[in-house]
Amino acid sequence: MKITDLNPKLVWECFDEITKVPRPTHHLDKMKAFLTSWAERHNLRYATDKAGNVVIYCPATPGHENAPTVVLQGHQDMVAEKRGDVSHDFLTDPIKTVVEGDWVRAEGTTLGADNGLGCASAMAVMIDPDLVHGPIEALFTTDEEQGLTGANGLDAGMISGRILLNLDSEEHGMIVIGCAGSICTVATYPIEKEAAPDGYDWYDIRIDHLKGGHSGMEIHLGRGNANELLARFLWLADQKFGILLSDIQGGGLPNAIPRAAHALVGIPAAYGSEFEAMAKDYSDTIHAELMLAEGGDFEFGVSRADAPKKVIADAYAMPLVATVFGTPNGVQGMSLAVHGLVETSSNLASVHLTADDTVVVTTHQRSSVDSKREEITDRITALYENIGCEVECNDPSVGWAPNPDSALLKTAVESFRDLFGHEPKVEALHAGLECGIFLEKMPDMDMISFGPTLKDIHSPGEKAYIPSVAEYWKFLTDILCRLA
Repeated sequence: MKITDLNPKLVWECFDEITKVPRPTHHLDKMKAFLTSWAERHNLRYATDKAGNVVIYCPATPGHENAPTVVLQGHQDMVAEKRGDVSHDFLTDPIKTVVEGDWVRAEGTTLGADNGLGCASAMAVMIDPDLVHGPIEALFTTDEEQGLTGANGLDAGMISGRILLNLDSEEHGMIVIGCAGSICTVATYPIEKEAAPDGYDWYDIRIDHLKGGHSGMEIHLGRGNANELLARFLWLADQKFGILLSDIQGGGLPNAIPRAAHALVGIPAAYGSEFEAMAKDYSDTIHAELMLAEGGDFEFGVSRADAPKKVIADAYAMPLVATVFGTPNGVQGMSLAVHGLVETSSNLASVHLTADDTVVVTTHQRSSVDSKREEITDRITALYENIGCEVECNDPSVGWAPNPDSALLKTAVESFRDLFGHEPKVEALHAGLECGIFLEKMPDMDMISFGPTLKDIHSPGEKAYIPSVAEYWKFLTDILCRLA
């Protein structure tokens, strides 16, 4: 079965078109061209701005021209993550989709249902002749996953609607009315290298196939962070043997929990067998610790490697290891205002030794309380500046304060109850959405966020629950009908 065989047919057909367009964050020229050519193909007017945002305008169903204009909003980009054993170029290759039971996934890469299904459903609304709706403005923003370039740079004059349906949530049955703000903290550490001495056995240390996931949606699930687990082992090994470090690499995007990391280390030759035994014990330990969160499928191990020509000078190597090991990671505080909501978190996203002898450590902080986000950012800044790093804080995003008295929320709750016979969940998220930025630009905007059920987004395990897409589509189109 192909995804174009699934229902609602128009949604899946539009999503199928999107999966054929390379669209990783910061590389959206092809997606912009696709959207504008799609609009032309369907005789729809469109506009673009300097930030690369695209707005497609769809007239109201005849007889509903005086209904309020509704903005349907999604983001163009997708998180580009793949398994290490998969050959895939996100700049050129289409996503290969697989229907597996009740789920759609991709072959070894992220699926891009975040936010491809949101974009596809906005497109489907505009070409479905059987729907009833008022005027539609479909807004497709750029670089939501990293930088929020589109939302921050949006020419607000391109949209006139003051009702916005954000189609970027990942649990059908939940209406989102608020989210956390975030910031990306980047520590840059110039290091010195020296000749690798004799008398050492060299090992490649590797951790791989952790579940990873979205650092807002899955941060509370206790999943392993590859960078944290690697740094913990390196610190323990140095305490016992005194190690040399030649290379360290781990993680990827700021908002993805890292699934893999590795390091090249030297052990005094006399301790090689003890080191291997220690690695085995450590593997057993972390597998036991993470059994409930990860299952037993991830890998940790060491293997003999060729000696390198250079190593990181000890004055830099061990302070780096200790600092990475001590970096706050995971949930840092729970909300006292909203039961069960993560208030503050930090993701130890990536650690990379670059070709110019610089180590770059990237962390991503989130909080629904601005002062707590600043506090955890300051703690991490102080930690890394203490060993001589330069620290920059980039891509700040504001939170979205909930409005429980929203007229749009009342309409959506009534729609959900009538369609499905029970109340929806109405919640704020720890993950970030663009809605707070829109609200700053257009304070009179009334907005909610919802979407179909997606699992393990921002990882190669990303998948979409097929039955939820049909129910989400009913919900979306019923809201539009009620608003018309």
